[in-house]
Amino acid sequence: VQLQASGGGLVQAGGSLRLSCAASGTFFSIAVMAWYRQAQGKQRELVAGIVSAGGTSYAESVKGRFTIFRDNAQNTVYLQMNSVKPEDTGVYYCKAVLDGLAYWGKGTQVTVSS
Repeated sequence: VQLQASGGGLVQAGGSLRLSCAASGTFFSIAVMAWYRQAQGKQRELVAGIVSAGGTSYAESVKGRFTIFRDNAQNTVYLQMNSVKPEDTGVYYCKAVLDGLAYWGKGTQVTVSS
């Protein structure tokens, strides 16, 4: 399973950005897809996750601002980031869990300027 993330970049505080992550390979379905982020000098943290049936979970710091959604037919997960803050800056990674195994994509940099 390969994961290809895209959509990162530089955005001003208060702006919006959408990340996407497409999974490719041979598999039946992906149980969980999620976004993590890692700020410089900090540990990687969960931002948002979504299961195949559509249930979602969010870090407290992004609730009400970020939305995770997925297109199961395209095996793609998205992260809509609104009202971004400088503390949202970091490398964002997508993760997929299927058949009990976790797969990670290469990160995409998100930089929020104040």
